[in-house]
Amino acid sequence: MKRHAIIPIFIPHRGCPNDCVFCNQKKITASSGPVNAEDVRSKIDLWLTTLKDRPGLETVEIAFYGGSFTGIPMEEQTAFLEIAKEYKDRGLVQKLHLSTRPDYIDEEILDNLKRLSVDVIELGVQSFDPKVLEASKRGHNIEVVERSARMIKEYGFTLGIQLMIGLPEDSYESCIHSAKKAVELQPDIARLYPTVIIRDTELYDMWERGDHIPPNQEEIIRRTAHMYKILTEAGINVIRVGLKSSDLINDDVDAAGGTYHPAVKQLVCGFLARESLEAQLHQILERSVASEAADRRSGGCRKVSFYANGSSMSEMIGWQGENKKYFTENYPQFSLRFEKDDSLADGQYVCREKE
Repeated sequence: MKRHAIIPIFIPHRGCPNDCVFCNQKKITASSGPVNAEDVRSKIDLWLTTLKDRPGLETVEIAFYGGSFTGIPMEEQTAFLEIAKEYKDRGLVQKLHLSTRPDYIDEEILDNLKRLSVDVIELGVQSFDPKVLEASKRGHNIEVVERSARMIKEYGFTLGIQLMIGLPEDSYESCIHSAKKAVELQPDIARLYPTVIIRDTELYDMWERGDHIPPNQEEIIRRTAHMYKILTEAGINVIRVGLKSSDLINDDVDAAGGTYHPAVKQLVCGFLARESLEAQLHQILERSVASEAADRRSGGCRKVSFYANGSSMSEMIGWQGENKKYFTENYPQFSLRFEKDDSLADGQYVCREKE
């Protein structure tokens, strides 16, 4: 049972005059109407009614999504957050969370957010490659990102960084660079979003004209997986990988170019499991100079077991069993088993040869 629940409040395309090539906020948030303070109160009350009987729930978080929260007029920011703060002061919720652009952070804004008990500020950074930012029409540079991230941490907020994969001018190298630069800013949390080409965006028009050819799914997963590894190994909690199906009105209609997949996180973790196990399998092959006796004992097919704990078994096997299929097809000289070992940590995969 999940111990952390989020009450999402969508502020669609508010506070952001910028039109990034990938953005159609109305479709991403599946909400197009204006939101006022009473809408916020009604939404919170409805969610709290739903959550009140959930066993084991420890943390309830009100999160403002969609658009750039700190870009809306200060009086509106204050009106929304004063309502959210009421629930926090009463102990009904424990955290207040918002997302914004790096160029909508300054001392006045942060003073107000601190006064209103905000806990988490996520920055939609998207990339640390200047060419990618320019091609995507982000409207800010890297220096603004670094300044805003530093100020957020100095004020004592939890810092989040959002990065995208597969934007125009993006490459494997720029993705790895972005992940490493994000680590330098020492965020507490991160999100990784493979770019989804959505109708009614400039990026969709670019794709339709042939001016933007997105990376194929295999390459997107490779980039995202290696970024995920860099971030998690640095102790950063990657709280989201890929858009949820509920983030799009109709993924069959609205996502183009094969850029949406409903199980990106599973594909990423399965990719990392396969990389780890394959590297260990190669080590077995390299040290198997004197393996003829073992081959004879096993009838010419050597026995190898892959291990993961119960929580990571599905990642080891792969989405729809793709890792099982991959190893069976590419390593016919081995008799392979996928087994559980709960002494292993989450995301730890071990390959052992059996006598």
